[in-house]
Amino acid sequence: MDPTIGATASASTAGSRRPGYLYHKVAAHLAAHPDQVFGVGELTKALDAPSTGAVFGALKKMAAAGYATHLTGPHRYQITQAGIDAAGTMPAPAPRTPRQGSRGMGRRQPISRPNGELYFPRRLAGASDVDVLQRLRDKRIPVLLYGPPGTGKTALIEAAYPDLLTVAGTGDTVVEDFLGNFIPLPDGGFEFVYGPLVTAMRQGRALLVDDATLIPPKVLAVLYPAMDGRRVITIPSYRNERVDAADGFYVIAGHNPGVHGAILTEALASRFDVHIEVTTDFDLARHLGVPLPAVETAILLNSDLAAGRISWAPQLRELLGFTRVSKTLGRAAAVANLAGRAPAEDREHVLAALRQRFGADITPLTLGKQR
Repeated sequence: MDPTIGATASASTAGSRRPGYLYHKVAAHLAAHPDQVFGVGELTKALDAPSTGAVFGALKKMAAAGYATHLTGPHRYQITQAGIDAAGTMPAPAPRTPRQGSRGMGRRQPISRPNGELYFPRRLAGASDVDVLQRLRDKRIPVLLYGPPGTGKTALIEAAYPDLLTVAGTGDTVVEDFLGNFIPLPDGGFEFVYGPLVTAMRQGRALLVDDATLIPPKVLAVLYPAMDGRRVITIPSYRNERVDAADGFYVIAGHNPGVHGAILTEALASRFDVHIEVTTDFDLARHLGVPLPAVETAILLNSDLAAGRISWAPQLRELLGFTRVSKTLGRAAAVANLAGRAPAEDREHVLAALRQRFGADITPLTLGKQR
């Protein structure tokens, strides 16, 4: 990127159509608003550009160069730190008035996750959740995040720990999924491949045990020597090899209460000094463009969930899915799809809540007759 992209483009008609003019103008606008995510149409209007196609082309070039983060569904862009640095300046975002109850903390800039999606930090213990998780890791204080599926537990952990490794827990998870196992070679021999726990310990990385409470307790016990003061394990299936934890090694876990088969044992709970509940941030849902009727329905259903009247309610993941489906297939199909995602035992309750906000003619998304 040209280091002059932070400068204002010439207003002359002749100069304004020189090669690269629009690219520089788009980049300058993004650099001037580093904490904002722009849609293509929104940016076209702000720049009074000749066409959305031309702006889209400039944005794609920025993303390909690593100067902008590209989000899809719909297409949205935000300048990266590399883009700001290439502009030759570090523009300060416009001052924000702290939201009520924020304890003076303004909105933090979103953080890019490994899949390119953004995570928007939330308040926790007088700071941001990402900062708190990083401080807890520095002090070797294990954390258990709990809450319904789809509330953003994994997204938060990925934002806090870029070096993260993950074990996805199920009822079929075995010790070898942590420690490693022998794999066959083309020549008929076998080679031992170390598992994520061993790799995280040796490389000083963070390890997420996702859906930890679905894993049989006897299997989870493989973690405990690595988490306590010993910080050492052995690999019984591979010559009883000893593995010592390097600095930086850290274990964090996720738990979905109410999910069939999820059991939080005392042995597991006691290994994590900090337990943090993660719920859906409905303000963030609105900020990300989820239609207000869908947000209001989710708030109502989550109140019923908390009261024990139902076992499921839409969380941020379902609300973002609703928005994507609505943009692709229309709102009616999105509402019908949301109804169909509810478990059978909660379906009528969810349908009643949807009908209050979207109208009476709602049924789960179903194939019809041949056309």
